[in-house]
Amino acid sequence: MNGKFQVITDTAALCLYDLASLKHRVEDTSDWWSIAEDELAEVNAGNCLFLNLGEDGQYEVQWSLDESVKEVETELLYHFRVPSGTVYVGAADDVTGGELEPDDSCGGMLLQLEPGNYACRITKEDNQISIAMKPSLQSENNLSDLIRI
Repeated sequence: MNGKFQVITDTAALCLYDLASLKHRVEDTSDWWSIAEDELAEVNAGNCLFLNLGEDGQYEVQWSLDESVKEVETELLYHFRVPSGTVYVGAADDVTGGELEPDDSCGGMLLQLEPGNYACRITKEDNQISIAMKPSLQSENNLSDLIRI
């Protein structure tokens, strides 16, 4: 399973998460994740992955569900939980918060995955982002800083 889409971000960030994993943030402010400690706490808990891109703009995102994804010395795998199977991949501008959740009008993608845990390898070259996912036993991360790609 794979696909490709275009996304525009005004927050220089993308996010990837199961909608059920951030239900507790619906009533929070829409920019709750702009507080670095809150963002890192959710990423380490495996509730979402925020991908800080370094600049606003239009990006082409290529995603795949690939059983052969492995950790390479120069690349990290990031983990997240998928309790419901409905996963949003798109601009962090549209993350759950402010009493809103992303939908098909946001410009990202709503993927249907089997519930469970996933590992992701994420790479970026210019405005091309690649997200390769595979099922994983691990659901949490142990990062000391935000994800910057």
